[in-house]
Amino acid sequence: MALLVCIIFLFMFPLRNNAEGPPSPGYYPSSRIGSLGFNQGFTNLWGPQHQSLDQGTLTLWLDRISGSGFKSQKSYSSGYFGAGMKLQPGYTAGVITSLYLSNNEEHPGNHDEIDIEFLGTTEDKPYVLQTNVYIKGSGDGNIIGREMKFHLWFDPTKDFHNYAILWNPSEIIFFVDDVPIRRYLRKSDATFPIRPLWLYGSIWDASSWATENGKYKADYSHQPFVGKYNNFKISGCPATGPASCQAVSGSPASGSGLSRQQSAAMAYVQNNYKIYDYCHDSQRDHSLTPEC
Repeated sequence: MALLVCIIFLFMFPLRNNAEGPPSPGYYPSSRIGSLGFNQGFTNLWGPQHQSLDQGTLTLWLDRISGSGFKSQKSYSSGYFGAGMKLQPGYTAGVITSLYLSNNEEHPGNHDEIDIEFLGTTEDKPYVLQTNVYIKGSGDGNIIGREMKFHLWFDPTKDFHNYAILWNPSEIIFFVDDVPIRRYLRKSDATFPIRPLWLYGSIWDASSWATENGKYKADYSHQPFVGKYNNFKISGCPATGPASCQAVSGSPASGSGLSRQQSAAMAYVQNNYKIYDYCHDSQRDHSLTPEC
């Protein structure tokens, strides 16, 4: 009898679990920004033969010959930058599918970057979404990464989901379907990107580190590896624009910060889906990351 009562109770009041995802943030910045056609705001950067555009959806692919990447036509001093992305299922170890801000071409070897990177995976494990911020580094051994990694509350291979970076003079906020998952504050000029940035997207082979620190490599028997993008959104202050341009806010209030409801949604994500935080890594030299 007791077992029957328990079954009835669970049927009527199912236990809350992570599959339900985070609570509503209550504010949806992407809905306030119109979509931009790819040719209106972007251009191919490399691998043009590995890039196609069909009815607003951009497809990039990686094979033994090449990957592909694109770049915004303008640089920006602040803004909201987003796109819908859909990832390839199956074995994608070693493959990075990304959306990021950078000024690498303007400052080679000394550039700034704000990253959303999907780290390829094996068939039995979920994708890892890595967010990163670094300042005046190049990936040549001098880089000081500020990685925070997450699993998601959905399968990113099943459909398009919106991923975005909001960067203004006081903070960086990473969004997934308008849910803020990470907020990085400007605590000093030395730990915050302040030079103009371009928006990029790419798919490429990062076998040396992408999947479990390089344990699993890209296997080209599974090629081509495909990443799809649509619903491009940019709302920002062009680097060459007027000084009067107002930085975009990520919350209902103007200026910086998050609402109480947004903060609760972000806390839920970090409590339930965050799997790595550079500030909590005991192997890191935190004298190099004073913001921690």
